[in-house]
Amino acid sequence: MRHTIYYGLKPLVPARIRLAIRGWLMRRKREQFSAVWPILPGSERPPQGWPGWPEGKKFALVLTHDVEGASGLAKCRQLMEVEKKWGFRSSFNFIPEGTYRVTREQREELVREGFEVGVHDLHHDGKLYRSRQGFAARATHINRYLKEWEAAGFRSGFMFHNLDWLNDLDIQYDASMFDTDPFEPQPDGTGTIFPFWHKGAAGRGCVELPYTLPQDSTVFLLLRERTPAIWTQKADWIARHGGMALLDVHPDYIDFEGGQPRASKYPLAHYESLLQYARQNYEGQFWHVLPKEVAAYCKRVFLEALNP
Repeated sequence: MRHTIYYGLKPLVPARIRLAIRGWLMRRKREQFSAVWPILPGSERPPQGWPGWPEGKKFALVLTHDVEGASGLAKCRQLMEVEKKWGFRSSFNFIPEGTYRVTREQREELVREGFEVGVHDLHHDGKLYRSRQGFAARATHINRYLKEWEAAGFRSGFMFHNLDWLNDLDIQYDASMFDTDPFEPQPDGTGTIFPFWHKGAAGRGCVELPYTLPQDSTVFLLLRERTPAIWTQKADWIARHGGMALLDVHPDYIDFEGGQPRASKYPLAHYESLLQYARQNYEGQFWHVLPKEVAAYCKRVFLEALNP
C-alpha cells in the first residue's frame, strides 16, 4: 500500500526533508488531480432521506484541531481565544502517548470554555492500522483514554482508516476520513460532504465525520498557498449544497508571532480570515456546534432511517 511504503521510510529521512519531498511531489501532481480536488463532483449528493440540518440551517460548520507536538500543545490556549473572539468553538484532539503529555487541567479548561477534547491515535507513529491484531491491542489502550478523558471522538494519525475495525473503539464518531484528498498517504475518500453512519457488528456503529475543507498543512505547507482562497471557495460550494464544512487545523503549524515566513509555519491571519469570512458571509445560516453534537444528531437521523 502507498502509505506503508511512504511511512516505512519515515525513520530514515528527517521530517524537514520528508516535508519538502512530499510537497514537491504534490505540487507536481496538483494539476493531475484538479478534476477531483478540492471538489469531487457527485460528493454533494445528500444521503437518502437526509432531513437537513437542525433549526433550518443551510449547512454545518465544524472546527477540529489535531495537536501533533509540544509546540502545538503550548498554542492551544491562544487558538482557543482566537475562536472565542469570533464566536466559535472546536474540538482539540490530543495524542495520548506521543511526544508530549496533555494534563487533566488543560483538558478541563477546554471543556469548561465550551470546547471538546478528542483522542488522536495512540502514538501517532503510523503503525495503528498495520495489522488487525495490532489494532485490537492498541484499541484497548485508546479506549482507556477515551473513558478517562470523557471523549466521544477519535481521529487516527495520518488519516489512516479501516471502517471494518472501528468496532474495537468505544466512540460516538470517527473523524479519520475525508470527502476527497488524493494527496493523503491512504487516498481513498468517502466521496461525500455529509456525515454517514457506519454500521458495526452486534448492533454497534458510529458516525463518520469526514473533513471536507482541505487540511491546513496541505494548503499552506505542502502546496504553499499564500491565501485561504481554497478554503473559502470550497466552503461556498459546500454551503450551496447544504453539506458539512469540517476543517482540521493544527496549532503546531500556526505562527502566532507574525515572524518571517517559514516552510513549517503559516500566518494565523489565514485561519482567522476564514472565521471572519464565515461570520460576514453566512451569519445565521450555518449550524455551528461541536463534532460530538453533530454526531449525536446524525446518529439519531440515520438510526431512524434504518428503523422507521
